[in-house]
Amino acid sequence: MIDKLQTVLARYDELAELMNLPDAMQDMKAFTKLAREHRSLTELVDESKKYIITFNQLKDDEEILNGDDPELKELVKDEIGELRNILGLQEEKLKNLLIPNDPDDDKNTILEVRSGTGGDEAALFAGNLYRMYLRYAERQGWKMEVMSLNENEGGGIKEAVISLIGEGAYGLLKFESGVHRVQRIPETESSGRVHTSAATVAVLPEAEDVDIEINESDLKIDTYRASGAGGQHVNKTESAIRITHNPTGLVVICQDETSQHKNRDKALKVLRSRLYEVEMEKQNKERASARKSMVSTGDRSAKIRTYNFPQGRVTDHRINLTLYKLNEIMDGDLTEVIEALKLEDQKAAMEAV
Repeated sequence: MIDKLQTVLARYDELAELMNLPDAMQDMKAFTKLAREHRSLTELVDESKKYIITFNQLKDDEEILNGDDPELKELVKDEIGELRNILGLQEEKLKNLLIPNDPDDDKNTILEVRSGTGGDEAALFAGNLYRMYLRYAERQGWKMEVMSLNENEGGGIKEAVISLIGEGAYGLLKFESGVHRVQRIPETESSGRVHTSAATVAVLPEAEDVDIEINESDLKIDTYRASGAGGQHVNKTESAIRITHNPTGLVVICQDETSQHKNRDKALKVLRSRLYEVEMEKQNKERASARKSMVSTGDRSAKIRTYNFPQGRVTDHRINLTLYKLNEIMDGDLTEVIEALKLEDQKAAMEAV
């Protein structure tokens, strides 16, 4: 433990030195990364220093206890027991702090909901999920911005992309990525048969300018007239934007704003986050020593959760969690599910420390 903590302290001091170099701020992208890492280590460094002080005190007392002076032995007897208790508590706290932080956890997030297999029923379910996340965001006091909303003719939505701005938004929602399955009787089903359909959710950390640099020469930007609800304006001006990132083939469309400039800004925001996710996935694959968590966020083809309406049941298949509070969850009360997922992830992480 001491060796690990000494390494942390050395890195903290090294970062401070690098930030204080005369030309450190000439490269603001690099400086911002250094400052972010330095800030993230502050609590760990404070607790490490406390632990080392206690550890050294205990070591000194144990040497006295093994010595030849009976008076000093009597003095340290009681103190040793107390120091061992304190050291144990400090060690547990440090184990939590030593779990590698996801640097994206504190970021805002881009959340995408798309209807999957199941036709109109899948689109209705996607609409339910969209509302569920909006209600959760309201409960958290986050700011919300609709980036793109493509509604289905039969009700519900084909695709929705929203920006959620608030402290720790990505860290709380990152385990929501994946396939969400619904089992219920559609309103159009006369025989009362339960249908199964699905929707997919993607949760991306909102990339900042320092994370991803986009070259204008790599972009193909098309403008066209927006379609769908929005009044007469959508048919009169070419305000809708389609941006294609040529190197990766990623395409982002935004048409919700009446201003071409605003749609372009929104589309670039989504594109930057998607490019950032691609880069993060590539880095994760390259890390051969990366831990394999029970809570996987990368595989969106995996069915992660089932919402069974006849039984009022929600089951998260990754951690075998079943809750009979479907109405509350669909109304945005996701706290119990999210906390359980975070706890399981922390357990797996602690085993790797």
